[in-house]
Amino acid sequence: MKKYLLTLLVATPLLAQAQTSFPYTVRGTVGKLNAPAKIYLVRGSELLDSTTLKNGVFKFTGTVDKPKAVDLIVERNGGLKNGFSRSANRTKIFLEPGPVVVTTPDSLPNATLAGTQLTADYNKMKASFVPIATKAKAFIAAAQKASPQEQQAPEFRERMQEYFNTTNKEYQQATANFIKANPASWVSLDAMPSAVGPVPQYAELAPLYNALSPTLQNTSEGQRYKAMLPGLKAIAIGAQAPNFTQQTPEGKQVSLADYRGKYVLVDFWASWCGPCRQENPNVTKAYTAYKGKNFDILAVSMDDTKENWVKAVQEDKLAWTQVSDLQGMQGAIATRYHINAIPQNFLIDPTGKIVAVNLRGADLQTTLAKYIK
Repeated sequence: MKKYLLTLLVATPLLAQAQTSFPYTVRGTVGKLNAPAKIYLVRGSELLDSTTLKNGVFKFTGTVDKPKAVDLIVERNGGLKNGFSRSANRTKIFLEPGPVVVTTPDSLPNATLAGTQLTADYNKMKASFVPIATKAKAFIAAAQKASPQEQQAPEFRERMQEYFNTTNKEYQQATANFIKANPASWVSLDAMPSAVGPVPQYAELAPLYNALSPTLQNTSEGQRYKAMLPGLKAIAIGAQAPNFTQQTPEGKQVSLADYRGKYVLVDFWASWCGPCRQENPNVTKAYTAYKGKNFDILAVSMDDTKENWVKAVQEDKLAWTQVSDLQGMQGAIATRYHINAIPQNFLIDPTGKIVAVNLRGADLQTTLAKYIK
């Protein structure tokens, strides 16, 4: 009897965990497609299920332990390796109790989704993107009418980049608005990365995390965001910039504290980073305009090879101080400043306080003009 009770006690947590699982059903039609066309159910790079389309009809059933965002992907030739696909014939859905119904006369991006509460939530969020997408489509159509010569002009490319940045911010704001209005929806938890972007800021992430319901905050994903907050707060606007010391290519030790008393732009970049190299002319323009006005730049390279780093500095004619520990994005300074994507920069005032972050294009020039007279 004792042995039986012990076995039961050990098994109880597993039984409780199993009882939290729930069944899902995904069914629908994708045009009139037949073999070899197949449809796949994928989460990240994990292939969950697949089936051959028969007159466009498909059905998936299974169980999951919590609501999950997954992709449906159609491959007309039937091939999909390790869940990876470049196919644009896809749509996101959410697995939860109840059937998700997907119907489209041609392809998944045009599909109508119905059947569950999370599906309704997802439809609502996508609807908020429509005005932004319509405006962007019209802008791109107008830009495509420019001649090849006009498209190569720096002014044209700057205008395109500025519009891209503005549009991206509009999408992020629309996503943030949805999260705040739907704090208990798993769609909101899934949308968090889109709301804060690849370079999360404390001022953006903290209110969105705090808006989530306790249930979502306590998920593994929610706890990951919670764990990020103290580090992001330490490099937020208004915080004292963490000090660091690194070497120049010549081996000289340079400290951020050496720049106390002037404005300094700490610029994280790398030779292999295309957007960084594209932005360097703009940074050079700022340096040339303000270098004699209590302003300087300290560049921190995310390279891991000195040769590539030095070559890029020479090619881009970067006249300001360059430092690196040649540890890539795994170095101590990259970790302290939460550098997970580049380019990134921090504008620090004469007292060592961070006053602006991630200034690019015209925004860099405008912000420097605001602070440096």
